Amino acid sequence: MEKNMFIRILNSEMELATGCTEPGAVALTAAEAGSALRRAGANTVEEVLVSASVNIIKNAMSAGIPGTSYEGMDYAAAIGAVGGEPVHLLEVMNYVAPEQVEQAAALVKAGKVKVEVAQVPQKLYVDVTVKGEGHTGRAVVRDLHTNVVLVQQDGETTLDKTNAAAQSPDGRDLVPPEEIAAFLTVKSIWDYCTEELDPLHDPIDIIRSAVKVNTAISEEGLSKEYGLAIGRNLELNCRKGLMTRDLTTNAMIIASAGADARMAGAPVSVVANSGSGNQGITATMPVVAAARWLDIDEEKMLRAVTLSNLIAIRIKSKFGRLSNLCGATVAGTGAACGITYLLGGGYHEICCAIQNMVGNVTGMVCDGAKADCALKISTCVNAACQAAAMGTRGIRVQSTDGIIEDNVEYTLDNFATLSTHGTSDKVILDLMLNKHLPEAE
Repeated sequence: MEKNMFIRILNSEMELATGCTEPGAVALTAAEAGSALRRAGANTVEEVLVSASVNIIKNAMSAGIPGTSYEGMDYAAAIGAVGGEPVHLLEVMNYVAPEQVEQAAALVKAGKVKVEVAQVPQKLYVDVTVKGEGHTGRAVVRDLHTNVVLVQQDGETTLDKTNAAAQSPDGRDLVPPEEIAAFLTVKSIWDYCTEELDPLHDPIDIIRSAVKVNTAISEEGLSKEYGLAIGRNLELNCRKGLMTRDLTTNAMIIASAGADARMAGAPVSVVANSGSGNQGITATMPVVAAARWLDIDEEKMLRAVTLSNLIAIRIKSKFGRLSNLCGATVAGTGAACGITYLLGGGYHEICCAIQNMVGNVTGMVCDGAKADCALKISTCVNAACQAAAMGTRGIRVQSTDGIIEDNVEYTLDNFATLSTHGTSDKVILDLMLNKHLPEAE
């Protein structure tokens, strides 16, 4: 039964998504509201009001919209409201016709899409009201990116799950974060991945999909200039002799290239981890890159990728879906464990790698989803490879230093406490929204 629980958790916390998941959640909420508006009898969207939590706004305001030249949650909301079909969930913007995208863009440019901060306790909260032809539609997503808890049509409630446990609209078996946190430990994850898991025959299709799908978006990111083109520029540095193409640099290139494409809105899917596509890329691709560099067989590679993703899920179960710390630090910690295993390390060595990661990149704040997420990912992947190399030799940051404890589980709990009670998201958002205007030359 315990073996089945690991598979349940993987299927609960890993899913297919296109583009940044926060604009995706905004678009899905708007699509539900727009559908309610159309059921009320209106054919034209005239106004869109979005009320969202600080974390949603922070992560959606600069992210690229898949398949378009637009970015930001106002465009995501308008596109979802005008032409989104909720059945497509986080890929909802993929299926909106080009002419509807332009209709949505016209609404934004006309100032008909308003965004405000919702005064709610939830870190993941989106409330969208769509108006048109004297009718209204409203929808609310809360706690999980696809968890629609309320739909209203002209003020009349047609769906109310505000008092129910979070559910997935696609029928996936969702495991509550409290249950995940109580079940997963670093030791139990290690034992499962190295002893109980049969990678070639067990139903870990989501892990195989993560390898295949996230490899595809990494290749897409290397194929053209997306965003800051961190992956392509790292590769260029190697060709110019400024850097050496080794295991570490190769892992940085492959992981950051995927984030380049994703944050620029490339219409290519990813397999997300804990609600984040970037975390899915970071927990998967450095491990895949290392396995291929080391000529590791598929069975051991799948064990390592599973190990990495489960470690990331274990940490995130206490962090929350959205946090003030960069998710690449979490996924990078998972990758450090997977790479340590590929380098021949055992349980003690992966614990050392975790201590090294928490001692290194813990303080990296999340200041929204945007092009330079790929830069942060490259930094965390570099740190993961260094942590793995140190850990494999039994070298670790000591419990006398910083927030590191002797027991790795306590260290990760401290990491989560810093995420939930450390740097204020409100302070970060205030800085993002009140930047100084460029001075006239």
